[in-house]
Amino acid sequence: MPIEIKKSQNPVKYEDAISFMEDRLKDIDLKKVNDLIWVLEHDHIYTSGTSYNENEIIDKSINVIKTNRGGKITYHGPGQLICYFVIDLKKGKKDIRKFISVIEKSIIETLKLYDIETFADKENIGIWYNDNSTIKKVAAIGVRVSKWIAYHGFSININNDLKKYDAIIPCGIKDKGITNLKQIKNQNYDDLENKLIEIFKTNLKNLIF
Repeated sequence: MPIEIKKSQNPVKYEDAISFMEDRLKDIDLKKVNDLIWVLEHDHIYTSGTSYNENEIIDKSINVIKTNRGGKITYHGPGQLICYFVIDLKKGKKDIRKFISVIEKSIIETLKLYDIETFADKENIGIWYNDNSTIKKVAAIGVRVSKWIAYHGFSININNDLKKYDAIIPCGIKDKGITNLKQIKNQNYDDLENKLIEIFKTNLKNLIF
């Protein structure tokens, strides 16, 4: 299964990214182009998924963009790795839960290369880190499926400004925290996106198709 890899060096406007993915989805459905994995960064922005609640916005002065992805409210900004994708699930098993597990496994395996142990939680989607018995989210996942084509994606906090999360109840979860990789372990993460892409591609091939 050929997958196009797209890497954006400069921040991409959120609305432009969504528009690009939705156009790509139509072309994939028509079998005009290949599946896509796209790594990028956004400027400061808050987005809400289809299951968010208004009371999850603490600072009412912030601007929140409503989206059609799954999940609740989250924050994107500099220092956070965004991995979007447009993947045709019709090529293999039409199993959304299994696809989510591929994402979880890919993030966990990538972070393990940096000696960081993380885990998935069936009750709370995302990837979590146990910080001295305080559970903190280090990666968020939000997916939408249309015509059995999965798109949107996930984000990994590397060295982003965690204070930005104070304006919201991230993902609607009150009893857990937020962290980033630099806080967990101060090391070089420059090659993380390349390692992540290769592991994600391998897991897609091995577990779904």
